[in-house]
Amino acid sequence: MTDTRPAVLRPTRQRRAITDALAQAADFQSAQEIHDSLRRTGDKVGLATVYRTLQAMAEAGDVDVRHNPAGEATYRQCSDSHHHHLVCRSCGRTVEITGSAVERWARAIADEHGFTEVSHTVELVGLCADCARRQAQRSE
Repeated sequence: MTDTRPAVLRPTRQRRAITDALAQAADFQSAQEIHDSLRRTGDKVGLATVYRTLQAMAEAGDVDVRHNPAGEATYRQCSDSHHHHLVCRSCGRTVEITGSAVERWARAIADEHGFTEVSHTVELVGLCADCARRQAQRSE
Protein backbone atom coordinates (compact mmCIF):
# COMPACT_ATOMS: atom_id res chain seq x y z
CA MET A 1 0.00 0.00 0.00
CA THR A 2 1.34 3.45 -0.88
CA ASP A 3 1.54 6.16 1.77
CA THR A 4 -0.18 9.24 0.33
CA ARG A 5 0.61 11.56 3.24
CA PRO A 6 2.87 14.49 2.36
CA ALA A 7 6.48 14.11 3.34
CA VAL A 8 7.58 15.89 6.51
CA LEU A 9 10.23 18.40 5.58
CA ARG A 10 13.41 18.70 7.63
CA PRO A 11 13.55 22.00 9.54
CA THR A 12 16.79 23.30 8.04
CA ARG A 13 18.11 26.83 8.67
CA GLN A 14 17.17 27.78 5.10
CA ARG A 15 13.65 26.38 5.41
CA ARG A 16 13.14 28.25 8.68
CA ALA A 17 14.33 31.49 7.07
CA ILE A 18 12.00 31.00 4.09
CA THR A 19 9.11 30.10 6.41
CA ASP A 20 9.75 33.27 8.44
CA ALA A 21 9.85 35.39 5.28
CA LEU A 22 6.54 33.90 4.11
CA ALA A 23 4.96 34.48 7.53
CA GLN A 24 5.85 38.19 7.34
CA ALA A 25 4.47 38.64 3.81
CA ALA A 26 0.89 39.84 3.48
CA ASP A 27 0.34 38.48 -0.02
CA PHE A 28 1.70 35.88 -2.40
CA GLN A 29 5.40 36.33 -3.14
CA SER A 30 7.58 35.06 -5.96
CA ALA A 31 10.75 33.11 -5.19
CA GLN A 32 12.77 36.15 -6.28
CA GLU A 33 10.83 38.44 -3.90
CA ILE A 34 11.38 35.99 -1.04
CA HIS A 35 15.07 35.74 -1.92
CA ASP A 36 15.37 39.56 -1.96
CA SER A 37 13.63 39.74 1.43
CA LEU A 38 16.04 37.19 2.87
CA ARG A 39 19.05 39.12 1.54
CA ARG A 40 17.75 42.36 3.08
CA THR A 41 17.51 40.68 6.49
CA GLY A 42 20.98 39.19 6.16
CA ASP A 43 19.90 35.57 5.63
CA LYS A 44 22.24 33.89 3.18
CA VAL A 45 20.05 31.53 1.19
CA GLY A 46 20.76 30.97 -2.49
CA LEU A 47 18.06 31.62 -5.05
CA ALA A 48 18.15 28.00 -6.24
CA THR A 49 17.62 26.86 -2.64
CA VAL A 50 14.65 29.21 -2.33
CA TYR A 51 13.09 27.74 -5.49
CA ARG A 52 13.70 24.12 -4.39
CA THR A 53 12.45 24.76 -0.86
CA LEU A 54 9.28 26.50 -2.05
CA GLN A 55 8.56 23.64 -4.45
CA ALA A 56 9.04 21.09 -1.66
CA MET A 57 6.86 23.13 0.69
CA ALA A 58 4.14 23.36 -1.97
CA GLU A 59 4.27 19.59 -2.59
CA ALA A 60 4.00 18.99 1.17
CA GLY A 61 1.02 21.34 1.40
CA ASP A 62 2.85 23.83 3.60
CA VAL A 63 2.29 26.75 1.21
CA ASP A 64 -0.29 27.70 -1.38
CA VAL A 65 0.85 28.39 -4.94
CA ARG A 66 -0.81 30.60 -7.50
CA HIS A 67 0.43 31.96 -10.78
CA ASN A 68 0.41 35.69 -11.38
CA PRO A 69 -0.81 37.12 -14.72
CA ALA A 70 2.69 36.71 -16.15
CA GLY A 71 2.61 32.98 -15.28
CA GLU A 72 5.18 33.24 -12.48
CA ALA A 73 4.59 30.97 -9.48
CA THR A 74 3.94 32.85 -6.25
CA TYR A 75 3.72 31.42 -2.74
CA ARG A 76 1.95 32.17 0.52
CA GLN A 77 1.47 30.47 3.86
CA CYS A 78 -2.27 30.16 4.25
CA SER A 79 -4.51 28.55 6.80
CA ASP A 80 -4.53 24.78 7.14
CA SER A 81 -8.25 24.56 6.44
CA HIS A 82 -9.69 24.16 2.96
CA HIS A 83 -10.15 27.57 1.37
CA HIS A 84 -10.13 29.50 -1.87
CA HIS A 85 -8.74 32.88 -2.89
CA LEU A 86 -10.20 36.21 -3.93
CA VAL A 87 -7.46 38.05 -5.84
CA CYS A 88 -7.21 41.66 -7.01
CA ARG A 89 -6.19 41.65 -10.66
CA SER A 90 -4.52 45.03 -10.26
CA CYS A 91 -2.45 44.93 -7.06
CA GLY A 92 -2.48 41.18 -6.33
CA ARG A 93 -4.00 41.54 -2.87
CA THR A 94 -5.34 38.13 -1.87
CA VAL A 95 -8.02 37.20 0.63
CA GLU A 96 -8.73 33.68 1.84
CA ILE A 97 -12.38 32.76 1.46
CA THR A 98 -14.53 29.73 2.20
CA GLY A 99 -17.59 28.88 0.21
CA SER A 100 -20.08 26.24 1.24
CA ALA A 101 -21.98 26.78 -2.05
CA VAL A 102 -18.80 25.97 -4.00
CA GLU A 103 -18.23 22.87 -1.88
CA ARG A 104 -21.81 21.64 -2.46
CA TRP A 105 -21.52 22.33 -6.20
CA ALA A 106 -18.20 20.46 -6.49
CA ARG A 107 -19.63 17.47 -4.61
CA ALA A 108 -22.80 17.44 -6.76
CA ILE A 109 -20.83 17.58 -10.03
CA ALA A 110 -18.50 14.81 -8.87
CA ASP A 111 -21.45 12.65 -7.77
CA GLU A 112 -23.29 13.30 -11.03
CA HIS A 113 -20.34 11.92 -12.99
CA GLY A 114 -19.43 9.13 -10.58
CA PHE A 115 -16.16 10.69 -9.40
CA THR A 116 -14.74 10.24 -5.92
CA GLU A 117 -11.78 11.74 -4.04
CA VAL A 118 -12.22 14.98 -6.00
CA SER A 119 -10.21 18.04 -5.09
CA HIS A 120 -10.67 21.53 -6.44
CA THR A 121 -9.21 25.01 -6.42
CA VAL A 122 -11.27 28.14 -6.89
CA GLU A 123 -9.76 31.54 -7.50
CA LEU A 124 -12.02 34.55 -7.89
CA VAL A 125 -10.38 37.53 -9.57
CA GLY A 126 -11.61 41.12 -9.45
CA LEU A 127 -10.65 44.57 -8.21
CA CYS A 128 -10.17 45.25 -4.51
CA ALA A 129 -11.88 48.33 -3.07
CA ASP A 130 -8.67 50.43 -3.15
CA CYS A 131 -7.89 49.62 -6.80
CA ALA A 132 -11.52 50.16 -7.83
CA ARG A 133 -11.48 53.56 -6.12
CA ARG A 134 -8.20 54.53 -7.87
CA GLN A 135 -9.60 53.38 -11.21
CA ALA A 136 -12.77 55.44 -10.66
CA GLN A 137 -10.71 58.51 -9.76
CA ARG A 138 -8.66 58.18 -12.96
CA SER A 139 -11.88 57.97 -14.98
CA GLU A 140 -13.24 61.25 -13.55
